[in-house]
Amino acid sequence: MLVGLGLVLVCLGGLIWFFEAGGRGIPRLPGDLVIEGDHGTFFFPIVSCLVISVVVSLLMRLLR
Repeated sequence: MLVGLGLVLVCLGGLIWFFEAGGRGIPRLPGDLVIEGDHGTFFFPIVSCLVISVVVSLLMRLLR
């Protein structure tokens, strides 16, 4: 089960990398924290994480 979960996470990481490399990027929801400075940008997708958490929790509950 742990190996399967690891493979799922690797696939999700690959999909995220693919969308970032394609220029489309992950959509930013209102409430995501973006701090732009002189030497770089800090992006913390707090609302996106909450949405993903709710979706995964509902999916796990339905599959259970």
